[in-house]
Amino acid sequence: MAAARFDVIGIGNAIVDIIGRCDEAFLIDVGATKGSMRLVAADEIKQIYEKMGPAVEISGGSAANTIAGVASFGGKAAFLGTIADDDFGKIFQHDIRSIGVTFDVAPLANSAPTSRSLILVTPDGERTMNTFLGISTSLSETQLNADLIRESEILYLEGYLFDEPQAKRAFHSALQIAKKSNRKVALTLSDGFCVDRHRDEFLKLIRSGIDILFANESEIKSLYQTEAFDIAAKNAGEDAELAVLTRSEKGSLIVSGEKSIEIEREYIPELVDTTGAGDLYAAGFLFGYAKGYELAICGQLASLAASEVISHIGARPEVSLNELAHQRGLI
Repeated sequence: MAAARFDVIGIGNAIVDIIGRCDEAFLIDVGATKGSMRLVAADEIKQIYEKMGPAVEISGGSAANTIAGVASFGGKAAFLGTIADDDFGKIFQHDIRSIGVTFDVAPLANSAPTSRSLILVTPDGERTMNTFLGISTSLSETQLNADLIRESEILYLEGYLFDEPQAKRAFHSALQIAKKSNRKVALTLSDGFCVDRHRDEFLKLIRSGIDILFANESEIKSLYQTEAFDIAAKNAGEDAELAVLTRSEKGSLIVSGEKSIEIEREYIPELVDTTGAGDLYAAGFLFGYAKGYELAICGQLASLAASEVISHIGARPEVSLNELAHQRGLI
């Protein structure tokens, strides 16, 4: 097998995250349920955008956040996602490239607008997401860069992108490209509702060649339709080579067959914003795994990255994760 040019390549929704603070009264005013993620139409997201206060606009989306985290650790990372030839598309393209991520997908002209998500953060750190999917769900096989996939140690797939038929076909094609090149394939379940919509297809995909499965406690229990985390974890460890399961304040669990490793959560003085916690957890684990670290170290890197991102507003690290990891003696 040829040496990998990239540590991780992600495939997911290319979304511009627009992150701002608000009080709970504002959520009521715009009809958003606190802590939820809802899909909104173009006219509604425009109305909310015009009402909200100051905000930060950066390239986002679940897999894109993970790839940004890999880059912050010092990893070589690439991303595939669909943007339109519009202002938000330019924001996404410039921002993700500025952090050292390879992004070579050409913007689509005469298409739906670039996807964006208004992330409203209340004083308790909870985030409420209002997402306009736009063009990002239109990723197709024709937009896959097979060379980038072949040249990446790990292919990382975002479950959120699994709703559209052409995106599903792109997932399966990308998986086959990676497998033929003896690369590892990782999947994040993304969201409980996403699991509910695609349970059978997710299980089939996992059993057909997913090496690393990421999920939180509610997602994995939903996948296996059980209220018992232990049962769900056992099943996940049998269906995937590795199941990496986050449990909020309980830390996380790495399961491989009959073996499991518990990872303690990192202490933080204050929870500010939970946006991107799972995405950055995946970043730390994937970076460590691509570099050949022991699973326990991969888990600690993951926990470190997640703790950093929930200590401030936004889904991107504010300090170098590489420097943090060195300070902790993890790398």
